[in-house]
Amino acid sequence: MLDTVNLMRIRIITTGLLLLTSLAVMAAAKVPVSHEPTSKWVGSWATSQQLPEPRNMLSGDDVSDSTLRQVVRLSAGGKRIRIVFSNAFGTAPMRIDAARVAVSENVASSRIKANTDHVITFFGGNDVTIPAGADYVSDAVEFPVAALTSLTISFHVPDTVQQQTGHPGSRATSYIARGNRVADAELADAKKIEHWYQLAAVQIETDLNASAIVTLGDSITDGHGATTNGNDRWPDLLAARLQSSSKTQHVSVLNHGIGGNRLLLDGLGPNALARFDRDVIAQPGVKWVIVLEGINDLGTLTREAPMSADKHAALVKSMIAAYQQIVIRAHAHGIKVIGATILPDGGSSYYHPDAANEADRNAVNEWIRTPGNVDAVVDLDLVTRDPQHPARLLPAYDSGDGLHPSPVGFKVMAEAFPLVWFEN
Repeated sequence: MLDTVNLMRIRIITTGLLLLTSLAVMAAAKVPVSHEPTSKWVGSWATSQQLPEPRNMLSGDDVSDSTLRQVVRLSAGGKRIRIVFSNAFGTAPMRIDAARVAVSENVASSRIKANTDHVITFFGGNDVTIPAGADYVSDAVEFPVAALTSLTISFHVPDTVQQQTGHPGSRATSYIARGNRVADAELADAKKIEHWYQLAAVQIETDLNASAIVTLGDSITDGHGATTNGNDRWPDLLAARLQSSSKTQHVSVLNHGIGGNRLLLDGLGPNALARFDRDVIAQPGVKWVIVLEGINDLGTLTREAPMSADKHAALVKSMIAAYQQIVIRAHAHGIKVIGATILPDGGSSYYHPDAANEADRNAVNEWIRTPGNVDAVVDLDLVTRDPQHPARLLPAYDSGDGLHPSPVGFKVMAEAFPLVWFEN
């Protein structure tokens, strides 16, 4: 009989032989070694999703057996693209059974450029059902695109969309036609609307040094006062500036402004803190967030009636606390915060601000300007105000309502950002 010592020796030898055999098999099979990635996905265009107000909702016929064709302009270019569709505010699953993307022939028309049409697939098929409350990223499309290219995205919804998701402030013409017409070169007989629906983002596959800026804001960022189909919102113009320099061409700009949006309370769209994860943190490749929010918080406080000094002080305190929350949450994900001072609105007949409102605005702006509160400051209040009347926009930059800048004003805002901030 084998004694205990010999049994132990046999087991050790057997284990060693098994290990050597396994290593030999692995070597013979030439097990592949993982390689470092050479590219990554970054957002190139995006828009914030919200539940459209009743006046901006499509009729039932428009979202049943219909083709939606929408035009968007990329910021940076890439090797391949992915499209993100959204059912974020839907109450039931939404089905898409055909989708295509092409280069736009003209941003103010439904016509696509010949020989640029590509099929969009989802897990290898043409059909996808997006759960209620969800976004859905398409398969990668082999479609090299240059920076500042306008894309036409068409998709067919065979069934009625239960509670729409969209972005009313598109400043771009979209098209709706009956039936599956995603492959048509033009939808000449289509219904025209100036809103986007069920479309959240376009992502690009590009170099590893690429990154994105999210502009988080209200109607001033969304582009109220811009030219329809003109792509002259201040984030558009900042994107064009970035593409004009070889040192910043790797940087894209994602516009996450919502008209009427507030830091603290829901208005048109969820409040800034509620949508921060979806609109900032979840965007691929984000390195900076530019925060220009608060004018609607300030204005709505007294729009209906005057408020006490205590109410004014409480609002300012709550707004600053919200900014601090944004900084904390951004930094937790390695995102730098650029604070933009709130523009003057003393000429606004909508909010009709008084001295107390102006004091609130100045108090918030002073916190933004104070070193250490945010990572960098762009003083948009300073560059857009009338030096003779600091509570008002300079007339040359005013769209006419005393609240929103004109395209000229947007240009001045875009030029206020030092491009050196975004160089690698």
